[in-house]
Amino acid sequence: MDGQRQQPLPEGSLPWESRGDTPMAHGGPSPSAAQPTRTAPGGGEATLLEAALERQNMLRALQRVERNSGAPGVDGMTVEDIRPYLRRHWERIRAELLRGCYTPQPVRRVEIPKPSGGGRALGIPTVLDRLIQQALLQVLTPIFDPHFSGHSYGYRPGRRAHDAVRQARAYVREGASWVVDLDLDRFFDRVNHDMLMARVARRVQDKRVLKLLRAYLNAGAMVNGVVVETAEGTPQGGPLSPLLANILLDDLDRELAQRGHRFVRYADDCNIYVRTHWAGERVLASVTHWIETRLKLRVNREKSAVDRAFRRDVLGFTFLPGKAAKIRIAPHAMRKVQVTLRRLTRRSRSERMSDRIQAVNTYLRGWIGYFALAETLSVVEQLDEWVRRRLRLCLWRQWRRIRTRYRELRGLGIPDRDARQIASSRHGPWRLSGRALGRHLGTAFWEQRGLESVTKQYHRLRIAG
Repeated sequence: MDGQRQQPLPEGSLPWESRGDTPMAHGGPSPSAAQPTRTAPGGGEATLLEAALERQNMLRALQRVERNSGAPGVDGMTVEDIRPYLRRHWERIRAELLRGCYTPQPVRRVEIPKPSGGGRALGIPTVLDRLIQQALLQVLTPIFDPHFSGHSYGYRPGRRAHDAVRQARAYVREGASWVVDLDLDRFFDRVNHDMLMARVARRVQDKRVLKLLRAYLNAGAMVNGVVVETAEGTPQGGPLSPLLANILLDDLDRELAQRGHRFVRYADDCNIYVRTHWAGERVLASVTHWIETRLKLRVNREKSAVDRAFRRDVLGFTFLPGKAAKIRIAPHAMRKVQVTLRRLTRRSRSERMSDRIQAVNTYLRGWIGYFALAETLSVVEQLDEWVRRRLRLCLWRQWRRIRTRYRELRGLGIPDRDARQIASSRHGPWRLSGRALGRHLGTAFWEQRGLESVTKQYHRLRIAG
């Protein structure tokens, strides 16, 4: 503050000035995330909206939004802009929220490609709306989450995709080796607002919160510069969307549990495990009818199917045939990682090899951090070799002339005879990047240049996990 003593902040305002602020930095313990109400300044219990806008809760929300970063919304404001903006406008925004007259801005609609083809519509809220949604999420989660089904794994505290995969494997080991793979057609675009809000109102009495949630659902979407009304759906991309999805689909969980089904659900992905194909067909027909009549959603009949568990994917994994039902990486997940690695190593990227290797390392660290759950080492070893071959291909394509190739190969320590033979070969680049170059530019060569072995990371994670 340029040497001046900082003035006390007004009640309800937030210490936005420093990115180093933590919930513990301004006196007293951090309020429990599981506590839905806070003590009001004048004594007594504050309502849910006051709890959401309470200083410590808002600061936690701000820090989460900043960590997640993300693209700007329709107003163009970046995450870096939010603190200066709040210094100037937070008191007004807070007052509007408490009076129930705050109006969310439309989301920015973007289309991202899906691995299976087609696209998925994402709705990107403004940074300010992401902050407010995150603050609401932090007080709504402890109200709803304890009542969710144990079969639901997506976007819940203390639960993750690996838990769902392990539970699915347990069902298969029990003999339920057929799976009813349910695909909800454009689920996030088809959520019925009235049905969703009726379920929210079962546990939320603060009418201002209900009005604000409804306003977010009805905020609309900006498409090619035009605001399109959103009469149904909850846009993927906002912090509240996963919780709202779980609130609506909790009815499905309860129905399946009441019928005694073995199942796992992760957001809108639901797999039901049965013992026979006939039972699966019966369950698929019955559950499809229930979803479409009770939840007003659509089941994609082309993508939904009854099949052997080892032929279908569950969150990027599948299982090997047999009683052990070992977890393996799904084929489509392997194709996806190769597509990404091709992009990171393509010739059009004018980068040094060291930069290319760093990009590959960063991506594969995150990838193996998730897929180390798989119990099939050979697939990881094959990926390791494929990555090295891909990098050898990058090297080779940098050398256009035979003389250049020979000189570079000799410079890498390859014997004269082999260097001449490889440099003058008429074989294509991909073939040469295999055994011919692989004999000389193998694992040790690339590790010396900083390439991290996916196989070694896999072993470390398996031991630690």
